[in-house]
Amino acid sequence: MDGNVYLVLENGTSFAGQPIGYWEEGGSIGELVFTTGMTGYLETLTDPSYAGQIILQTFPLIGNYGIISPDFEGECLAKGYVVRELCDAPSNFRSEGDLDGFLKEHRIPGICGVDTRAVTKVLREEGTMNASLCLSVPENLTDIRAYRICGAVEQASAKEIKEYPGTGPHVVLVDYGAKQNIIRCLSKRTCRVTVVPHNTPAEDILDMNPDGVMLSNGPGDPEENTFEIAQIRKMIGKVPVFGICLGHQLTALAMGGRTVKLKYGHHGANQPVTDGKNTWISSQNHNYAVLSDSLRHSAREIFRNANDGSCEGLEYPGLQCFTVQFHPEACGGPHDTEFLFDRFLAMMQPDE
Repeated sequence: MDGNVYLVLENGTSFAGQPIGYWEEGGSIGELVFTTGMTGYLETLTDPSYAGQIILQTFPLIGNYGIISPDFEGECLAKGYVVRELCDAPSNFRSEGDLDGFLKEHRIPGICGVDTRAVTKVLREEGTMNASLCLSVPENLTDIRAYRICGAVEQASAKEIKEYPGTGPHVVLVDYGAKQNIIRCLSKRTCRVTVVPHNTPAEDILDMNPDGVMLSNGPGDPEENTFEIAQIRKMIGKVPVFGICLGHQLTALAMGGRTVKLKYGHHGANQPVTDGKNTWISSQNHNYAVLSDSLRHSAREIFRNANDGSCEGLEYPGLQCFTVQFHPEACGGPHDTEFLFDRFLAMMQPDE
């Protein structure tokens, strides 16, 4: 494709650039978010939590180590990709191809040559907004402004039960858009893992006699998932539960709490979280946060974001349940908080 293409924000701001990836006449509309990771673009692109979103990378050079399929976290569900400079000659002994080819294969439109710093400043000041990747700047922005992410968990979740063998505790992982590294972190601790779709009834999960239930990350507005919230409510207190990201938010809603949409969310591998004594660097990808005050009678906040003070983790005394907003299974990011999997293991093996 010759000539410029455009990134057009719902406030009317537009940025011209060169096309990369897969393009068709109608372009693409999505919720535009920026992510600050200096590495890990493969894990970002294949994180199902980005379903319905256009991803902007703040790091200026993307694609320099190519495409490495064993590093994928899941299915690529993004609506578009925005970078400052695309490396078209990757250098890595593990590389299987280039980023432009990956985007074409997965039918994802992209744009390069954009001043990503300028776009990020707009989002930081005005908040997350919808945007379009298009062949020309539209006069009418109604369709862009009307876009909403709906049904994202159904799109991102596994469609059938999957088994991963192990000799240790049996964990049922409820897949709302799970990253593959959650399974890796459990497997390397000898867990037997059963992955179930998002709409699996609580009764079916409990009938599997799990030693623990893991609630995964996933995309979209947590309040949309009313069935999933009701199933979590049935399981709390009956089996040890560990929730991550969307799993954290859904558990809070199941326990009577509330969530709120953040101004521009947390996306990247450099978010500091603190327990009041220690601070860890974490990987995060979410636009919504739990309001911990809404659960002050049933939960205790165990982690807080050191930048904006938002809730990053909760435990529910007496119910063998704790959840975190960040990603302790981060791949392409810091491993500082992977010890939380050991805490989950200890909950499932109290006598050892």
